[in-house]
Amino acid sequence: MRIISGQWGGRRLHPVRGKGVRPTTDRVRESWMAALGGSVEDARVLDLFSGSGALGLEALSRGAREVTFVERARRALETLKRNVEALGAQDQCRIIKGDAMAFVQRLAPDSFDLVLADPPYDGGLAQELLVHFAEKPFAKELWVEHRTREPLPPLPDLRQRRYGDTTLSILVRAE
Repeated sequence: MRIISGQWGGRRLHPVRGKGVRPTTDRVRESWMAALGGSVEDARVLDLFSGSGALGLEALSRGAREVTFVERARRALETLKRNVEALGAQDQCRIIKGDAMAFVQRLAPDSFDLVLADPPYDGGLAQELLVHFAEKPFAKELWVEHRTREPLPPLPDLRQRRYGDTTLSILVRAE
């Protein structure tokens, strides 16, 4: 696993080891960041279900102003801290140990510019996060990775990008 582009392009990241760990592939992450385009530049980013931090660190490498990571698994938190330190990004990163869904429940509108989320597959968390955002947008944009066949609610303005068994679902706050 590596940072694909930006100031740390090519730098290796430590992966989270263990059963049930499913990191975003480099191919999907590269497509994801390309699709985001300029919305990463100078953005306040929230990386939910952070794992190793690859998504948030990729955004930081591509010009995000700051990233807040939310993760609850001890092993993932240790790996995330190692990756942030290895890149020397401590001043631009905030790491929160906790439940991602409980964290977003407390957010005020427009707390972040961009939210990247990679919840565990098939647990209903992608659906829960999208519904909560539709009711109370806490950022300008929400991008959620999930299994393509995972059922989602019929939300107006929901956009999707498919990459085989992986789909990115996108909601943008109404202006």
